[in-house]
Amino acid sequence: MPVTSTPVEELPTRPERLGRLPYTRKHTKLLIGSGTGWALDAMDVGLISFVGAALAVEWSLTRTEQSWLLSIGFIGMALGATLGGRLADRYGRRTVFAATMVLYGLATGASAFVTGLAVLLLLRFVVGLGLGAELPVASTLVSELSPTKIRGRMVVILEAFWAVGWILAALLGYFVVQEYDNGWRYAFLVGLVPALYAIVVRIGLPESPLFLERRGRVAEAEQVVRDFEESAGVASEASRDLPEAKVPAPTQLWSPAYRVRTGAIWAVWFCVNFSYYGAFIWLPTLLVDRGFDLVRSFEYVLIITLAQLPGYALAAVLIEKWGRRPTLATMLVGSALAAGAFGLADSVPQILAAGMAMSFFNLGAWGALYAVTPEIYPTALRGTGAGSAAGFGRIASIVAPLSVPVLLATIGSLGLFLVFAAAFALGAAAAFLLPEQRGERLAA
Repeated sequence: MPVTSTPVEELPTRPERLGRLPYTRKHTKLLIGSGTGWALDAMDVGLISFVGAALAVEWSLTRTEQSWLLSIGFIGMALGATLGGRLADRYGRRTVFAATMVLYGLATGASAFVTGLAVLLLLRFVVGLGLGAELPVASTLVSELSPTKIRGRMVVILEAFWAVGWILAALLGYFVVQEYDNGWRYAFLVGLVPALYAIVVRIGLPESPLFLERRGRVAEAEQVVRDFEESAGVASEASRDLPEAKVPAPTQLWSPAYRVRTGAIWAVWFCVNFSYYGAFIWLPTLLVDRGFDLVRSFEYVLIITLAQLPGYALAAVLIEKWGRRPTLATMLVGSALAAGAFGLADSVPQILAAGMAMSFFNLGAWGALYAVTPEIYPTALRGTGAGSAAGFGRIASIVAPLSVPVLLATIGSLGLFLVFAAAFALGAAAAFLLPEQRGERLAA
């Protein structure tokens, strides 16, 4: 009897083999490995809000100087996100992920030894370059290695590590920055940890097989897929190869096939960055302005920050139940209502309740946003697309902290938070222009 073989065109691709696997221990290792880097990133971003409040007192900073201290890192993040996405499409997700951690870890550690604002601003810019490049690269790596049915949930869980990092920043602010003389220097020294952790990332995490195969590194891509199949107890099978692809020009993001989704995702990123960083980076100082001392302000921010975790948890459930668009839009509408309530709050219980609601919904929105962004582009354009969207959003994170003192002086606290609410609402509207990718395989 003749032996029959499966035609090549009917064989699964390696991304298809990877996408239909169940969740395994290797996926847990991926989440913990990537998520730890993500948490360290968040710790660094959050730390500057506490350091800024302390240095405003210690160095007698003006509001303008304090604004630049809070914003300069986001200028670096805008450039880093755009450049990092392009580098990830050319040199690999894991390689760029590790390199960015070294960059911002060393710059953060060096910040502990500065004696003046000018050098600190320069180092914060360098920190921003590394931070901005890391985030879209890490989410792209996790998205490309995840089972299709839970891909969105895994990226939301990855994003939930942001809350862990922000809580660490709040703890450092509360127990170190305000507790000791030069406590902010000790806090910056903790920022050396990412540089050391980069070794773990480079050795312990796999590269994306979609990237490897598209770059002609078929044997390496096959080994990554086989490792995941072995972890799942699934027999390996033959695959058809994907064609090698060149890195496309960034202008392709605005080709007829992608221009609507690119415009929509850029708009959501801009709106979310503007309101999130405008509110949360200034939150310790805004609470001091409402009459609370520095210790009480840091305490309230820590309480408000804890509400991020259940926000992520709900988004992780809804994103595979409802889908990407409705989850993202719902979280942004909730953020808008909470921001308005925070502007109206005039007592401690109201401030805490509204702040926790804003934290809950806003970070749920962030989780959904990071899940949907890499999904809407093909592999050869995925890092570039995610990085460009994040880079454009970082423009808002630069503008927002600089705008807060001006808006406070002209329209007051209520007006400021109504502006944030409006931005969240615009982001929710833009979310409905995005394609729904729940249950869909990533485009090769």
